[in-house]
Amino acid sequence: MNENLFAPFIAPTILGLPAAVLIILSPPLLIPTSKYLINNRLITTQQWLIKLTSKQMMTMHNTKGRTWSLMLVSLIIFIATTNLLGLLPHSFTPTTQLSMNLAMAIPLWAGAVIMGFRSKIKNALAHFLPQGTPTPLIPMLVIIETISLLIQPMALAVRLTANITAGHLLMHLIGSATLAMSTINLPSTLIIFTILILLTILEIAVALIQAYVFTLLVSLYLHDNT
Repeated sequence: MNENLFAPFIAPTILGLPAAVLIILSPPLLIPTSKYLINNRLITTQQWLIKLTSKQMMTMHNTKGRTWSLMLVSLIIFIATTNLLGLLPHSFTPTTQLSMNLAMAIPLWAGAVIMGFRSKIKNALAHFLPQGTPTPLIPMLVIIETISLLIQPMALAVRLTANITAGHLLMHLIGSATLAMSTINLPSTLIIFTILILLTILEIAVALIQAYVFTLLVSLYLHDNT
């Protein structure tokens, strides 16, 4: 009970060296691959889910936008596997770090915006000033639209960080309460433990949903600029 509540969010080190890079590189190793002509059920299910997700995200895009399909599918798989691995005991979740989420959000957002300015400069500039705006409000609306554009990658990163961090904190608190109540009141311990199991199932769903939401928003930004 004396453990620091935010200890699981501290970046781990090995012999004084940061181990975050090794942890970030580990999720792709869990993706099964097949060297045979006929795949097993696990790989077939995996390929079906990837095809379903990519089809759902790429339907709205034109030919230029669909060139990002491999990057977006890789992104959703990476975030989902990283979030799920973070639910294991004594593990570290890189997506709880705002710096890492910003490192994913800013390049993808910047790439989409730059592509929009290169291919559709008039449409990109038109977003800053809606049609029919009264003349006195033009400077204010331009400033507001510029701020709303620049805040998009921050919103992406903060949303993912907040949702994953909140879930981990709640699981940590309920787990500590279960351990503390185990020596005091057994019926209350069983009730709290049941809540912990339900919360764990919810966090598994949140881990997958947040990966999908992050990638979908990047896809929508790309759609607005292609």
